Amino acid sequence: MFGKYATLALCMLATAHAANPFAAKQTSADTKSAYMSKLMSKATPTANSQLHGRRLADDDAEIEVDITGYSLRFEKCQFVRAYDQDMIDGGYDTVLSTQRFVIFRLCPSDSCSKCNSGFGEYMVDMEEYLGYTVEYRQDEQDEYCETCDEACYYAAADDAAAADDAAAEEEGDEEEEGDDARRKLAAKKIRRKLADAADCDTCVDACEKIESMEDNNYLDATAFINCQSIQEATDDDGNQQAAVYAGPICASNGKKIKIGVFSDENCMFIDSDKDVENYLTNEDGNAMNLSHNLLKTVYNQEECISCAEEVEADENGYYEAAEVKEVCAELYDVSAKCETSNGFDNGMSSNSYYAQNDAANQVENEELVCDFISSLKSNTYSQDGEIVIGGSKVYTAGGTTTTGGQKFALTFFIIGTVGLAVYAAMLHSQLTKGGKADLSAQGGAMA
Repeated sequence: MFGKYATLALCMLATAHAANPFAAKQTSADTKSAYMSKLMSKATPTANSQLHGRRLADDDAEIEVDITGYSLRFEKCQFVRAYDQDMIDGGYDTVLSTQRFVIFRLCPSDSCSKCNSGFGEYMVDMEEYLGYTVEYRQDEQDEYCETCDEACYYAAADDAAAADDAAAEEEGDEEEEGDDARRKLAAKKIRRKLADAADCDTCVDACEKIESMEDNNYLDATAFINCQSIQEATDDDGNQQAAVYAGPICASNGKKIKIGVFSDENCMFIDSDKDVENYLTNEDGNAMNLSHNLLKTVYNQEECISCAEEVEADENGYYEAAEVKEVCAELYDVSAKCETSNGFDNGMSSNSYYAQNDAANQVENEELVCDFISSLKSNTYSQDGEIVIGGSKVYTAGGTTTTGGQKFALTFFIIGTVGLAVYAAMLHSQLTKGGKADLSAQGGAMA
């Protein structure tokens, strides 16, 4: 059974993409931005991180699956260590590579917090999941702060007169020309929109903290969702030292994603003795801490991502059909799918695209996918990807140890094996002696 799961995992990774569209953005060359540019320039894209070359609008990917009534919810993160021929070819001293998976669901939007029926369950490479969801949450955060800045402009400047002018313009002075009038109108509308989500005091405070993060010696943890070097193999004086790398890891039994330390450039071998924050300093030598506020939003089950784009009514009050958000469409496209057994009615089994071309392979192997997803959710693997036999692993600072149950089982099997060997020897001796006695009784005569 495990061989079947491992084969599926290897096949999935073999079909993943190879470049990283979410490499760090280069910023202006001031002190803090220069540091981040230098740090992020060391990012090591892996073979599974080229995402933006594929879109549902491509000629070979016109999949019309209506998921606008669903919301995306994180379920679990899981590492799996499995055989990989490339490990031998790459000069590693092991044949096991680490594969990283994220399980997510598409839940009915009106019951996403419960999500116990009528959902689809999916598995995707962690780097692709983080790439799309982090980009979406980053854009969402940027839009929030831009809206806050525009909506709270007059309040922050205590310009009540200008606010009154904007209100009057909205009510009847829309014919007034000029950029200033349009700007005031837009600000008034945005201010009204913002009132549904947060007041100005709240959003201004939150956005100021985000803007001054690096000044307060914090780095956004999402800057490390791609494997990258945080300590070179030689120091500034040319002395040899161990190279250290940072990348995402599963935490809290797969319910969270954190940033951990790895000993290799592909972030396959976790070094649990090390803390990533011990290697983060700015150009002045000051220690930097990680802020996980943005990263938390991509695995928080209470913060589902609606898959329907917002639509506005036209001049006649009619609404066009909602389109699927890119983050949902892309993740649905690249994921392994388990839908039928969970009562998901709008998926691949009811879509003609999957029945008429090579994508039909996904329908035929859905049961296999469901089995593998189930194995990832049932604690078949430890947090770092090792197979768990006879009980869960205990994590220590130095690695892993066996549990009391595992020790008992091991001792029982050893004693049982020895006992069976002794019993077999006794039985063999008795049978041999019994055969000789029968021949003697017959006087050695043979028929």
